Amino acid sequence: MDLRQAAYVVAVVDEGSFTAAAASIPVSQPALSQAIAALERELGAPLFHRIGRRVVLTPAGEAFVGPARQMLRQAEVARSVVANAAGLTSGRLDVVALPTMVVEPLVDLVGRFRRTHPGILVRIVEPEGADAVLDLVRDGTCELGLGDVVPDDRLLASDHLGDQRLLAVLPPGTPVTADHDLPVSRLAGFPLITGPRGTSTRRLVAQALRQEQPDVDPRLGVVTEHREAIVPLVMAGAGAAVLPEPIARAAAVLGAVVAPLSPGIERPLVLVRRTGPLSAAAAAFRTLATDRLPER
Repeated sequence: MDLRQAAYVVAVVDEGSFTAAAASIPVSQPALSQAIAALERELGAPLFHRIGRRVVLTPAGEAFVGPARQMLRQAEVARSVVANAAGLTSGRLDVVALPTMVVEPLVDLVGRFRRTHPGILVRIVEPEGADAVLDLVRDGTCELGLGDVVPDDRLLASDHLGDQRLLAVLPPGTPVTADHDLPVSRLAGFPLITGPRGTSTRRLVAQALRQEQPDVDPRLGVVTEHREAIVPLVMAGAGAAVLPEPIARAAAVLGAVVAPLSPGIERPLVLVRRTGPLSAAAAAFRTLATDRLPER
């Protein structure tokens, strides 16, 4: 087994087919298929079920893909150590981040990182849910993760980058008292516009409401996977939302009514990594992200 074969298997998993995987590498499809077939013979078990043009991992494939990702990640770390000796001039950094943490602080961090290291390609991955940030770092899909959960896992370590305040974003014309915060309990009177179940903000809002009114569940108005539609939906009068402060302030410019909440809702900004050595790119990004943190 070699790194090339492991990379081919991971590409098929990520791309969903042999054809797409071959195009992404790039390599000819026959060469990719032959390399995977040789690996399957070496391992003594098939890694994929071929179902027409689709491929599905077998139990053996499910067991193999995690270690394969780790093998590729370790190889990238080894390559980057050598590259770093000659200067951080090339490579790739994969970061998974909650969508509502991309605007702030990730955009600024990536901008500063790219200005210093223009040869590094940064790939930003969106998780399926808040817990997936840890999963994607743990299995090696991404080297760094930005979320709001401090991992309780010996395989993972983290840095607390600060806290992000959430604000109420209400349709234009909603009556609020300008010099007072909006009570969290009042959110129960609005149909809420949220992401799907399991998203970070939805979980925090539900927790805050239950602390104020234990018998009241959030009243959902719109549930959408299209987070970019949340502010336009509020502007259209479809309901209210609770959003990170930078997004909320931008909505205020458009005419939305924005109010702090009482009690306030905040979430930690947590940069997650695997324990052990990082690639040179990831180490440089972590240093940039943490260099202004107060001493603890």
